[in-house]
Amino acid sequence: MHRSPFQIPFWLGFCLFLAIAVFFLWEERRAHIRGAVPYVLLLLCPIIHFFMHGRHGGDGRAGSGHVGHARPGRGE
Repeated sequence: MHRSPFQIPFWLGFCLFLAIAVFFLWEERRAHIRGAVPYVLLLLCPIIHFFMHGRHGGDGRAGSGHVGHARPGRGE
């Protein structure tokens, strides 16, 4: 089977098309994306807070290791 020298594989053409589309979408929507970043960070705060404090309490050991408690093995 003989291929023309100007014929490219489908996947390569699709990747080129995708790269060009992403470039133009980025160029046209850059201001909108940058404007939304502060709001996205603000909305992420409760989610981050939930995951960082999700392991506190619930096992009866909340408060152990705080100031005023002696550490074992230190002789205090």
